[in-house]
Amino acid sequence: LLHLKTNKGYGYPPAEQASDKMHGVAKFNLGTGAQIKAKPGNPSLTSIFANSLIDAATEDRTIVGITAAMPGGTGMDIFGRRFPKRTFDVGIAEQHAVTMAAGMACEGLKPFCCIYSTFMQRGYDQVVHDVAIQNLPAR
Repeated sequence: LLHLKTNKGYGYPPAEQASDKMHGVAKFNLGTGAQIKAKPGNPSLTSIFANSLIDAATEDRTIVGITAAMPGGTGMDIFGRRFPKRTFDVGIAEQHAVTMAAGMACEGLKPFCCIYSTFMQRGYDQVVHDVAIQNLPAR
């Protein structure tokens, strides 16, 4: 049995200090790690989603947000600033995020489980067995 512990961004100080910001980056300054953002244009799909979810959650206190260690890329960081007690980051545990959403839906909440499609494969069995077969309103 071999157990390895890795440190995300090890050896590159900007990534060690902000590992959640260095997943998929555009151009960036190698010395500082500062990303060179494109000029503002149309709002991103992520911000449209987050702001729409905030609008809905303002009217419906049963709406909650769940993410698996990717709040910035899914819009849960924006939602979480507005509703910190209704936002849950389970870490790199997509399976748990989906099962948590199922449990919350069983109790009458309306969970929005936001996971990158690339990582959703980890929670696929939970989508089928914990959500779909039970016809739960987890989103």
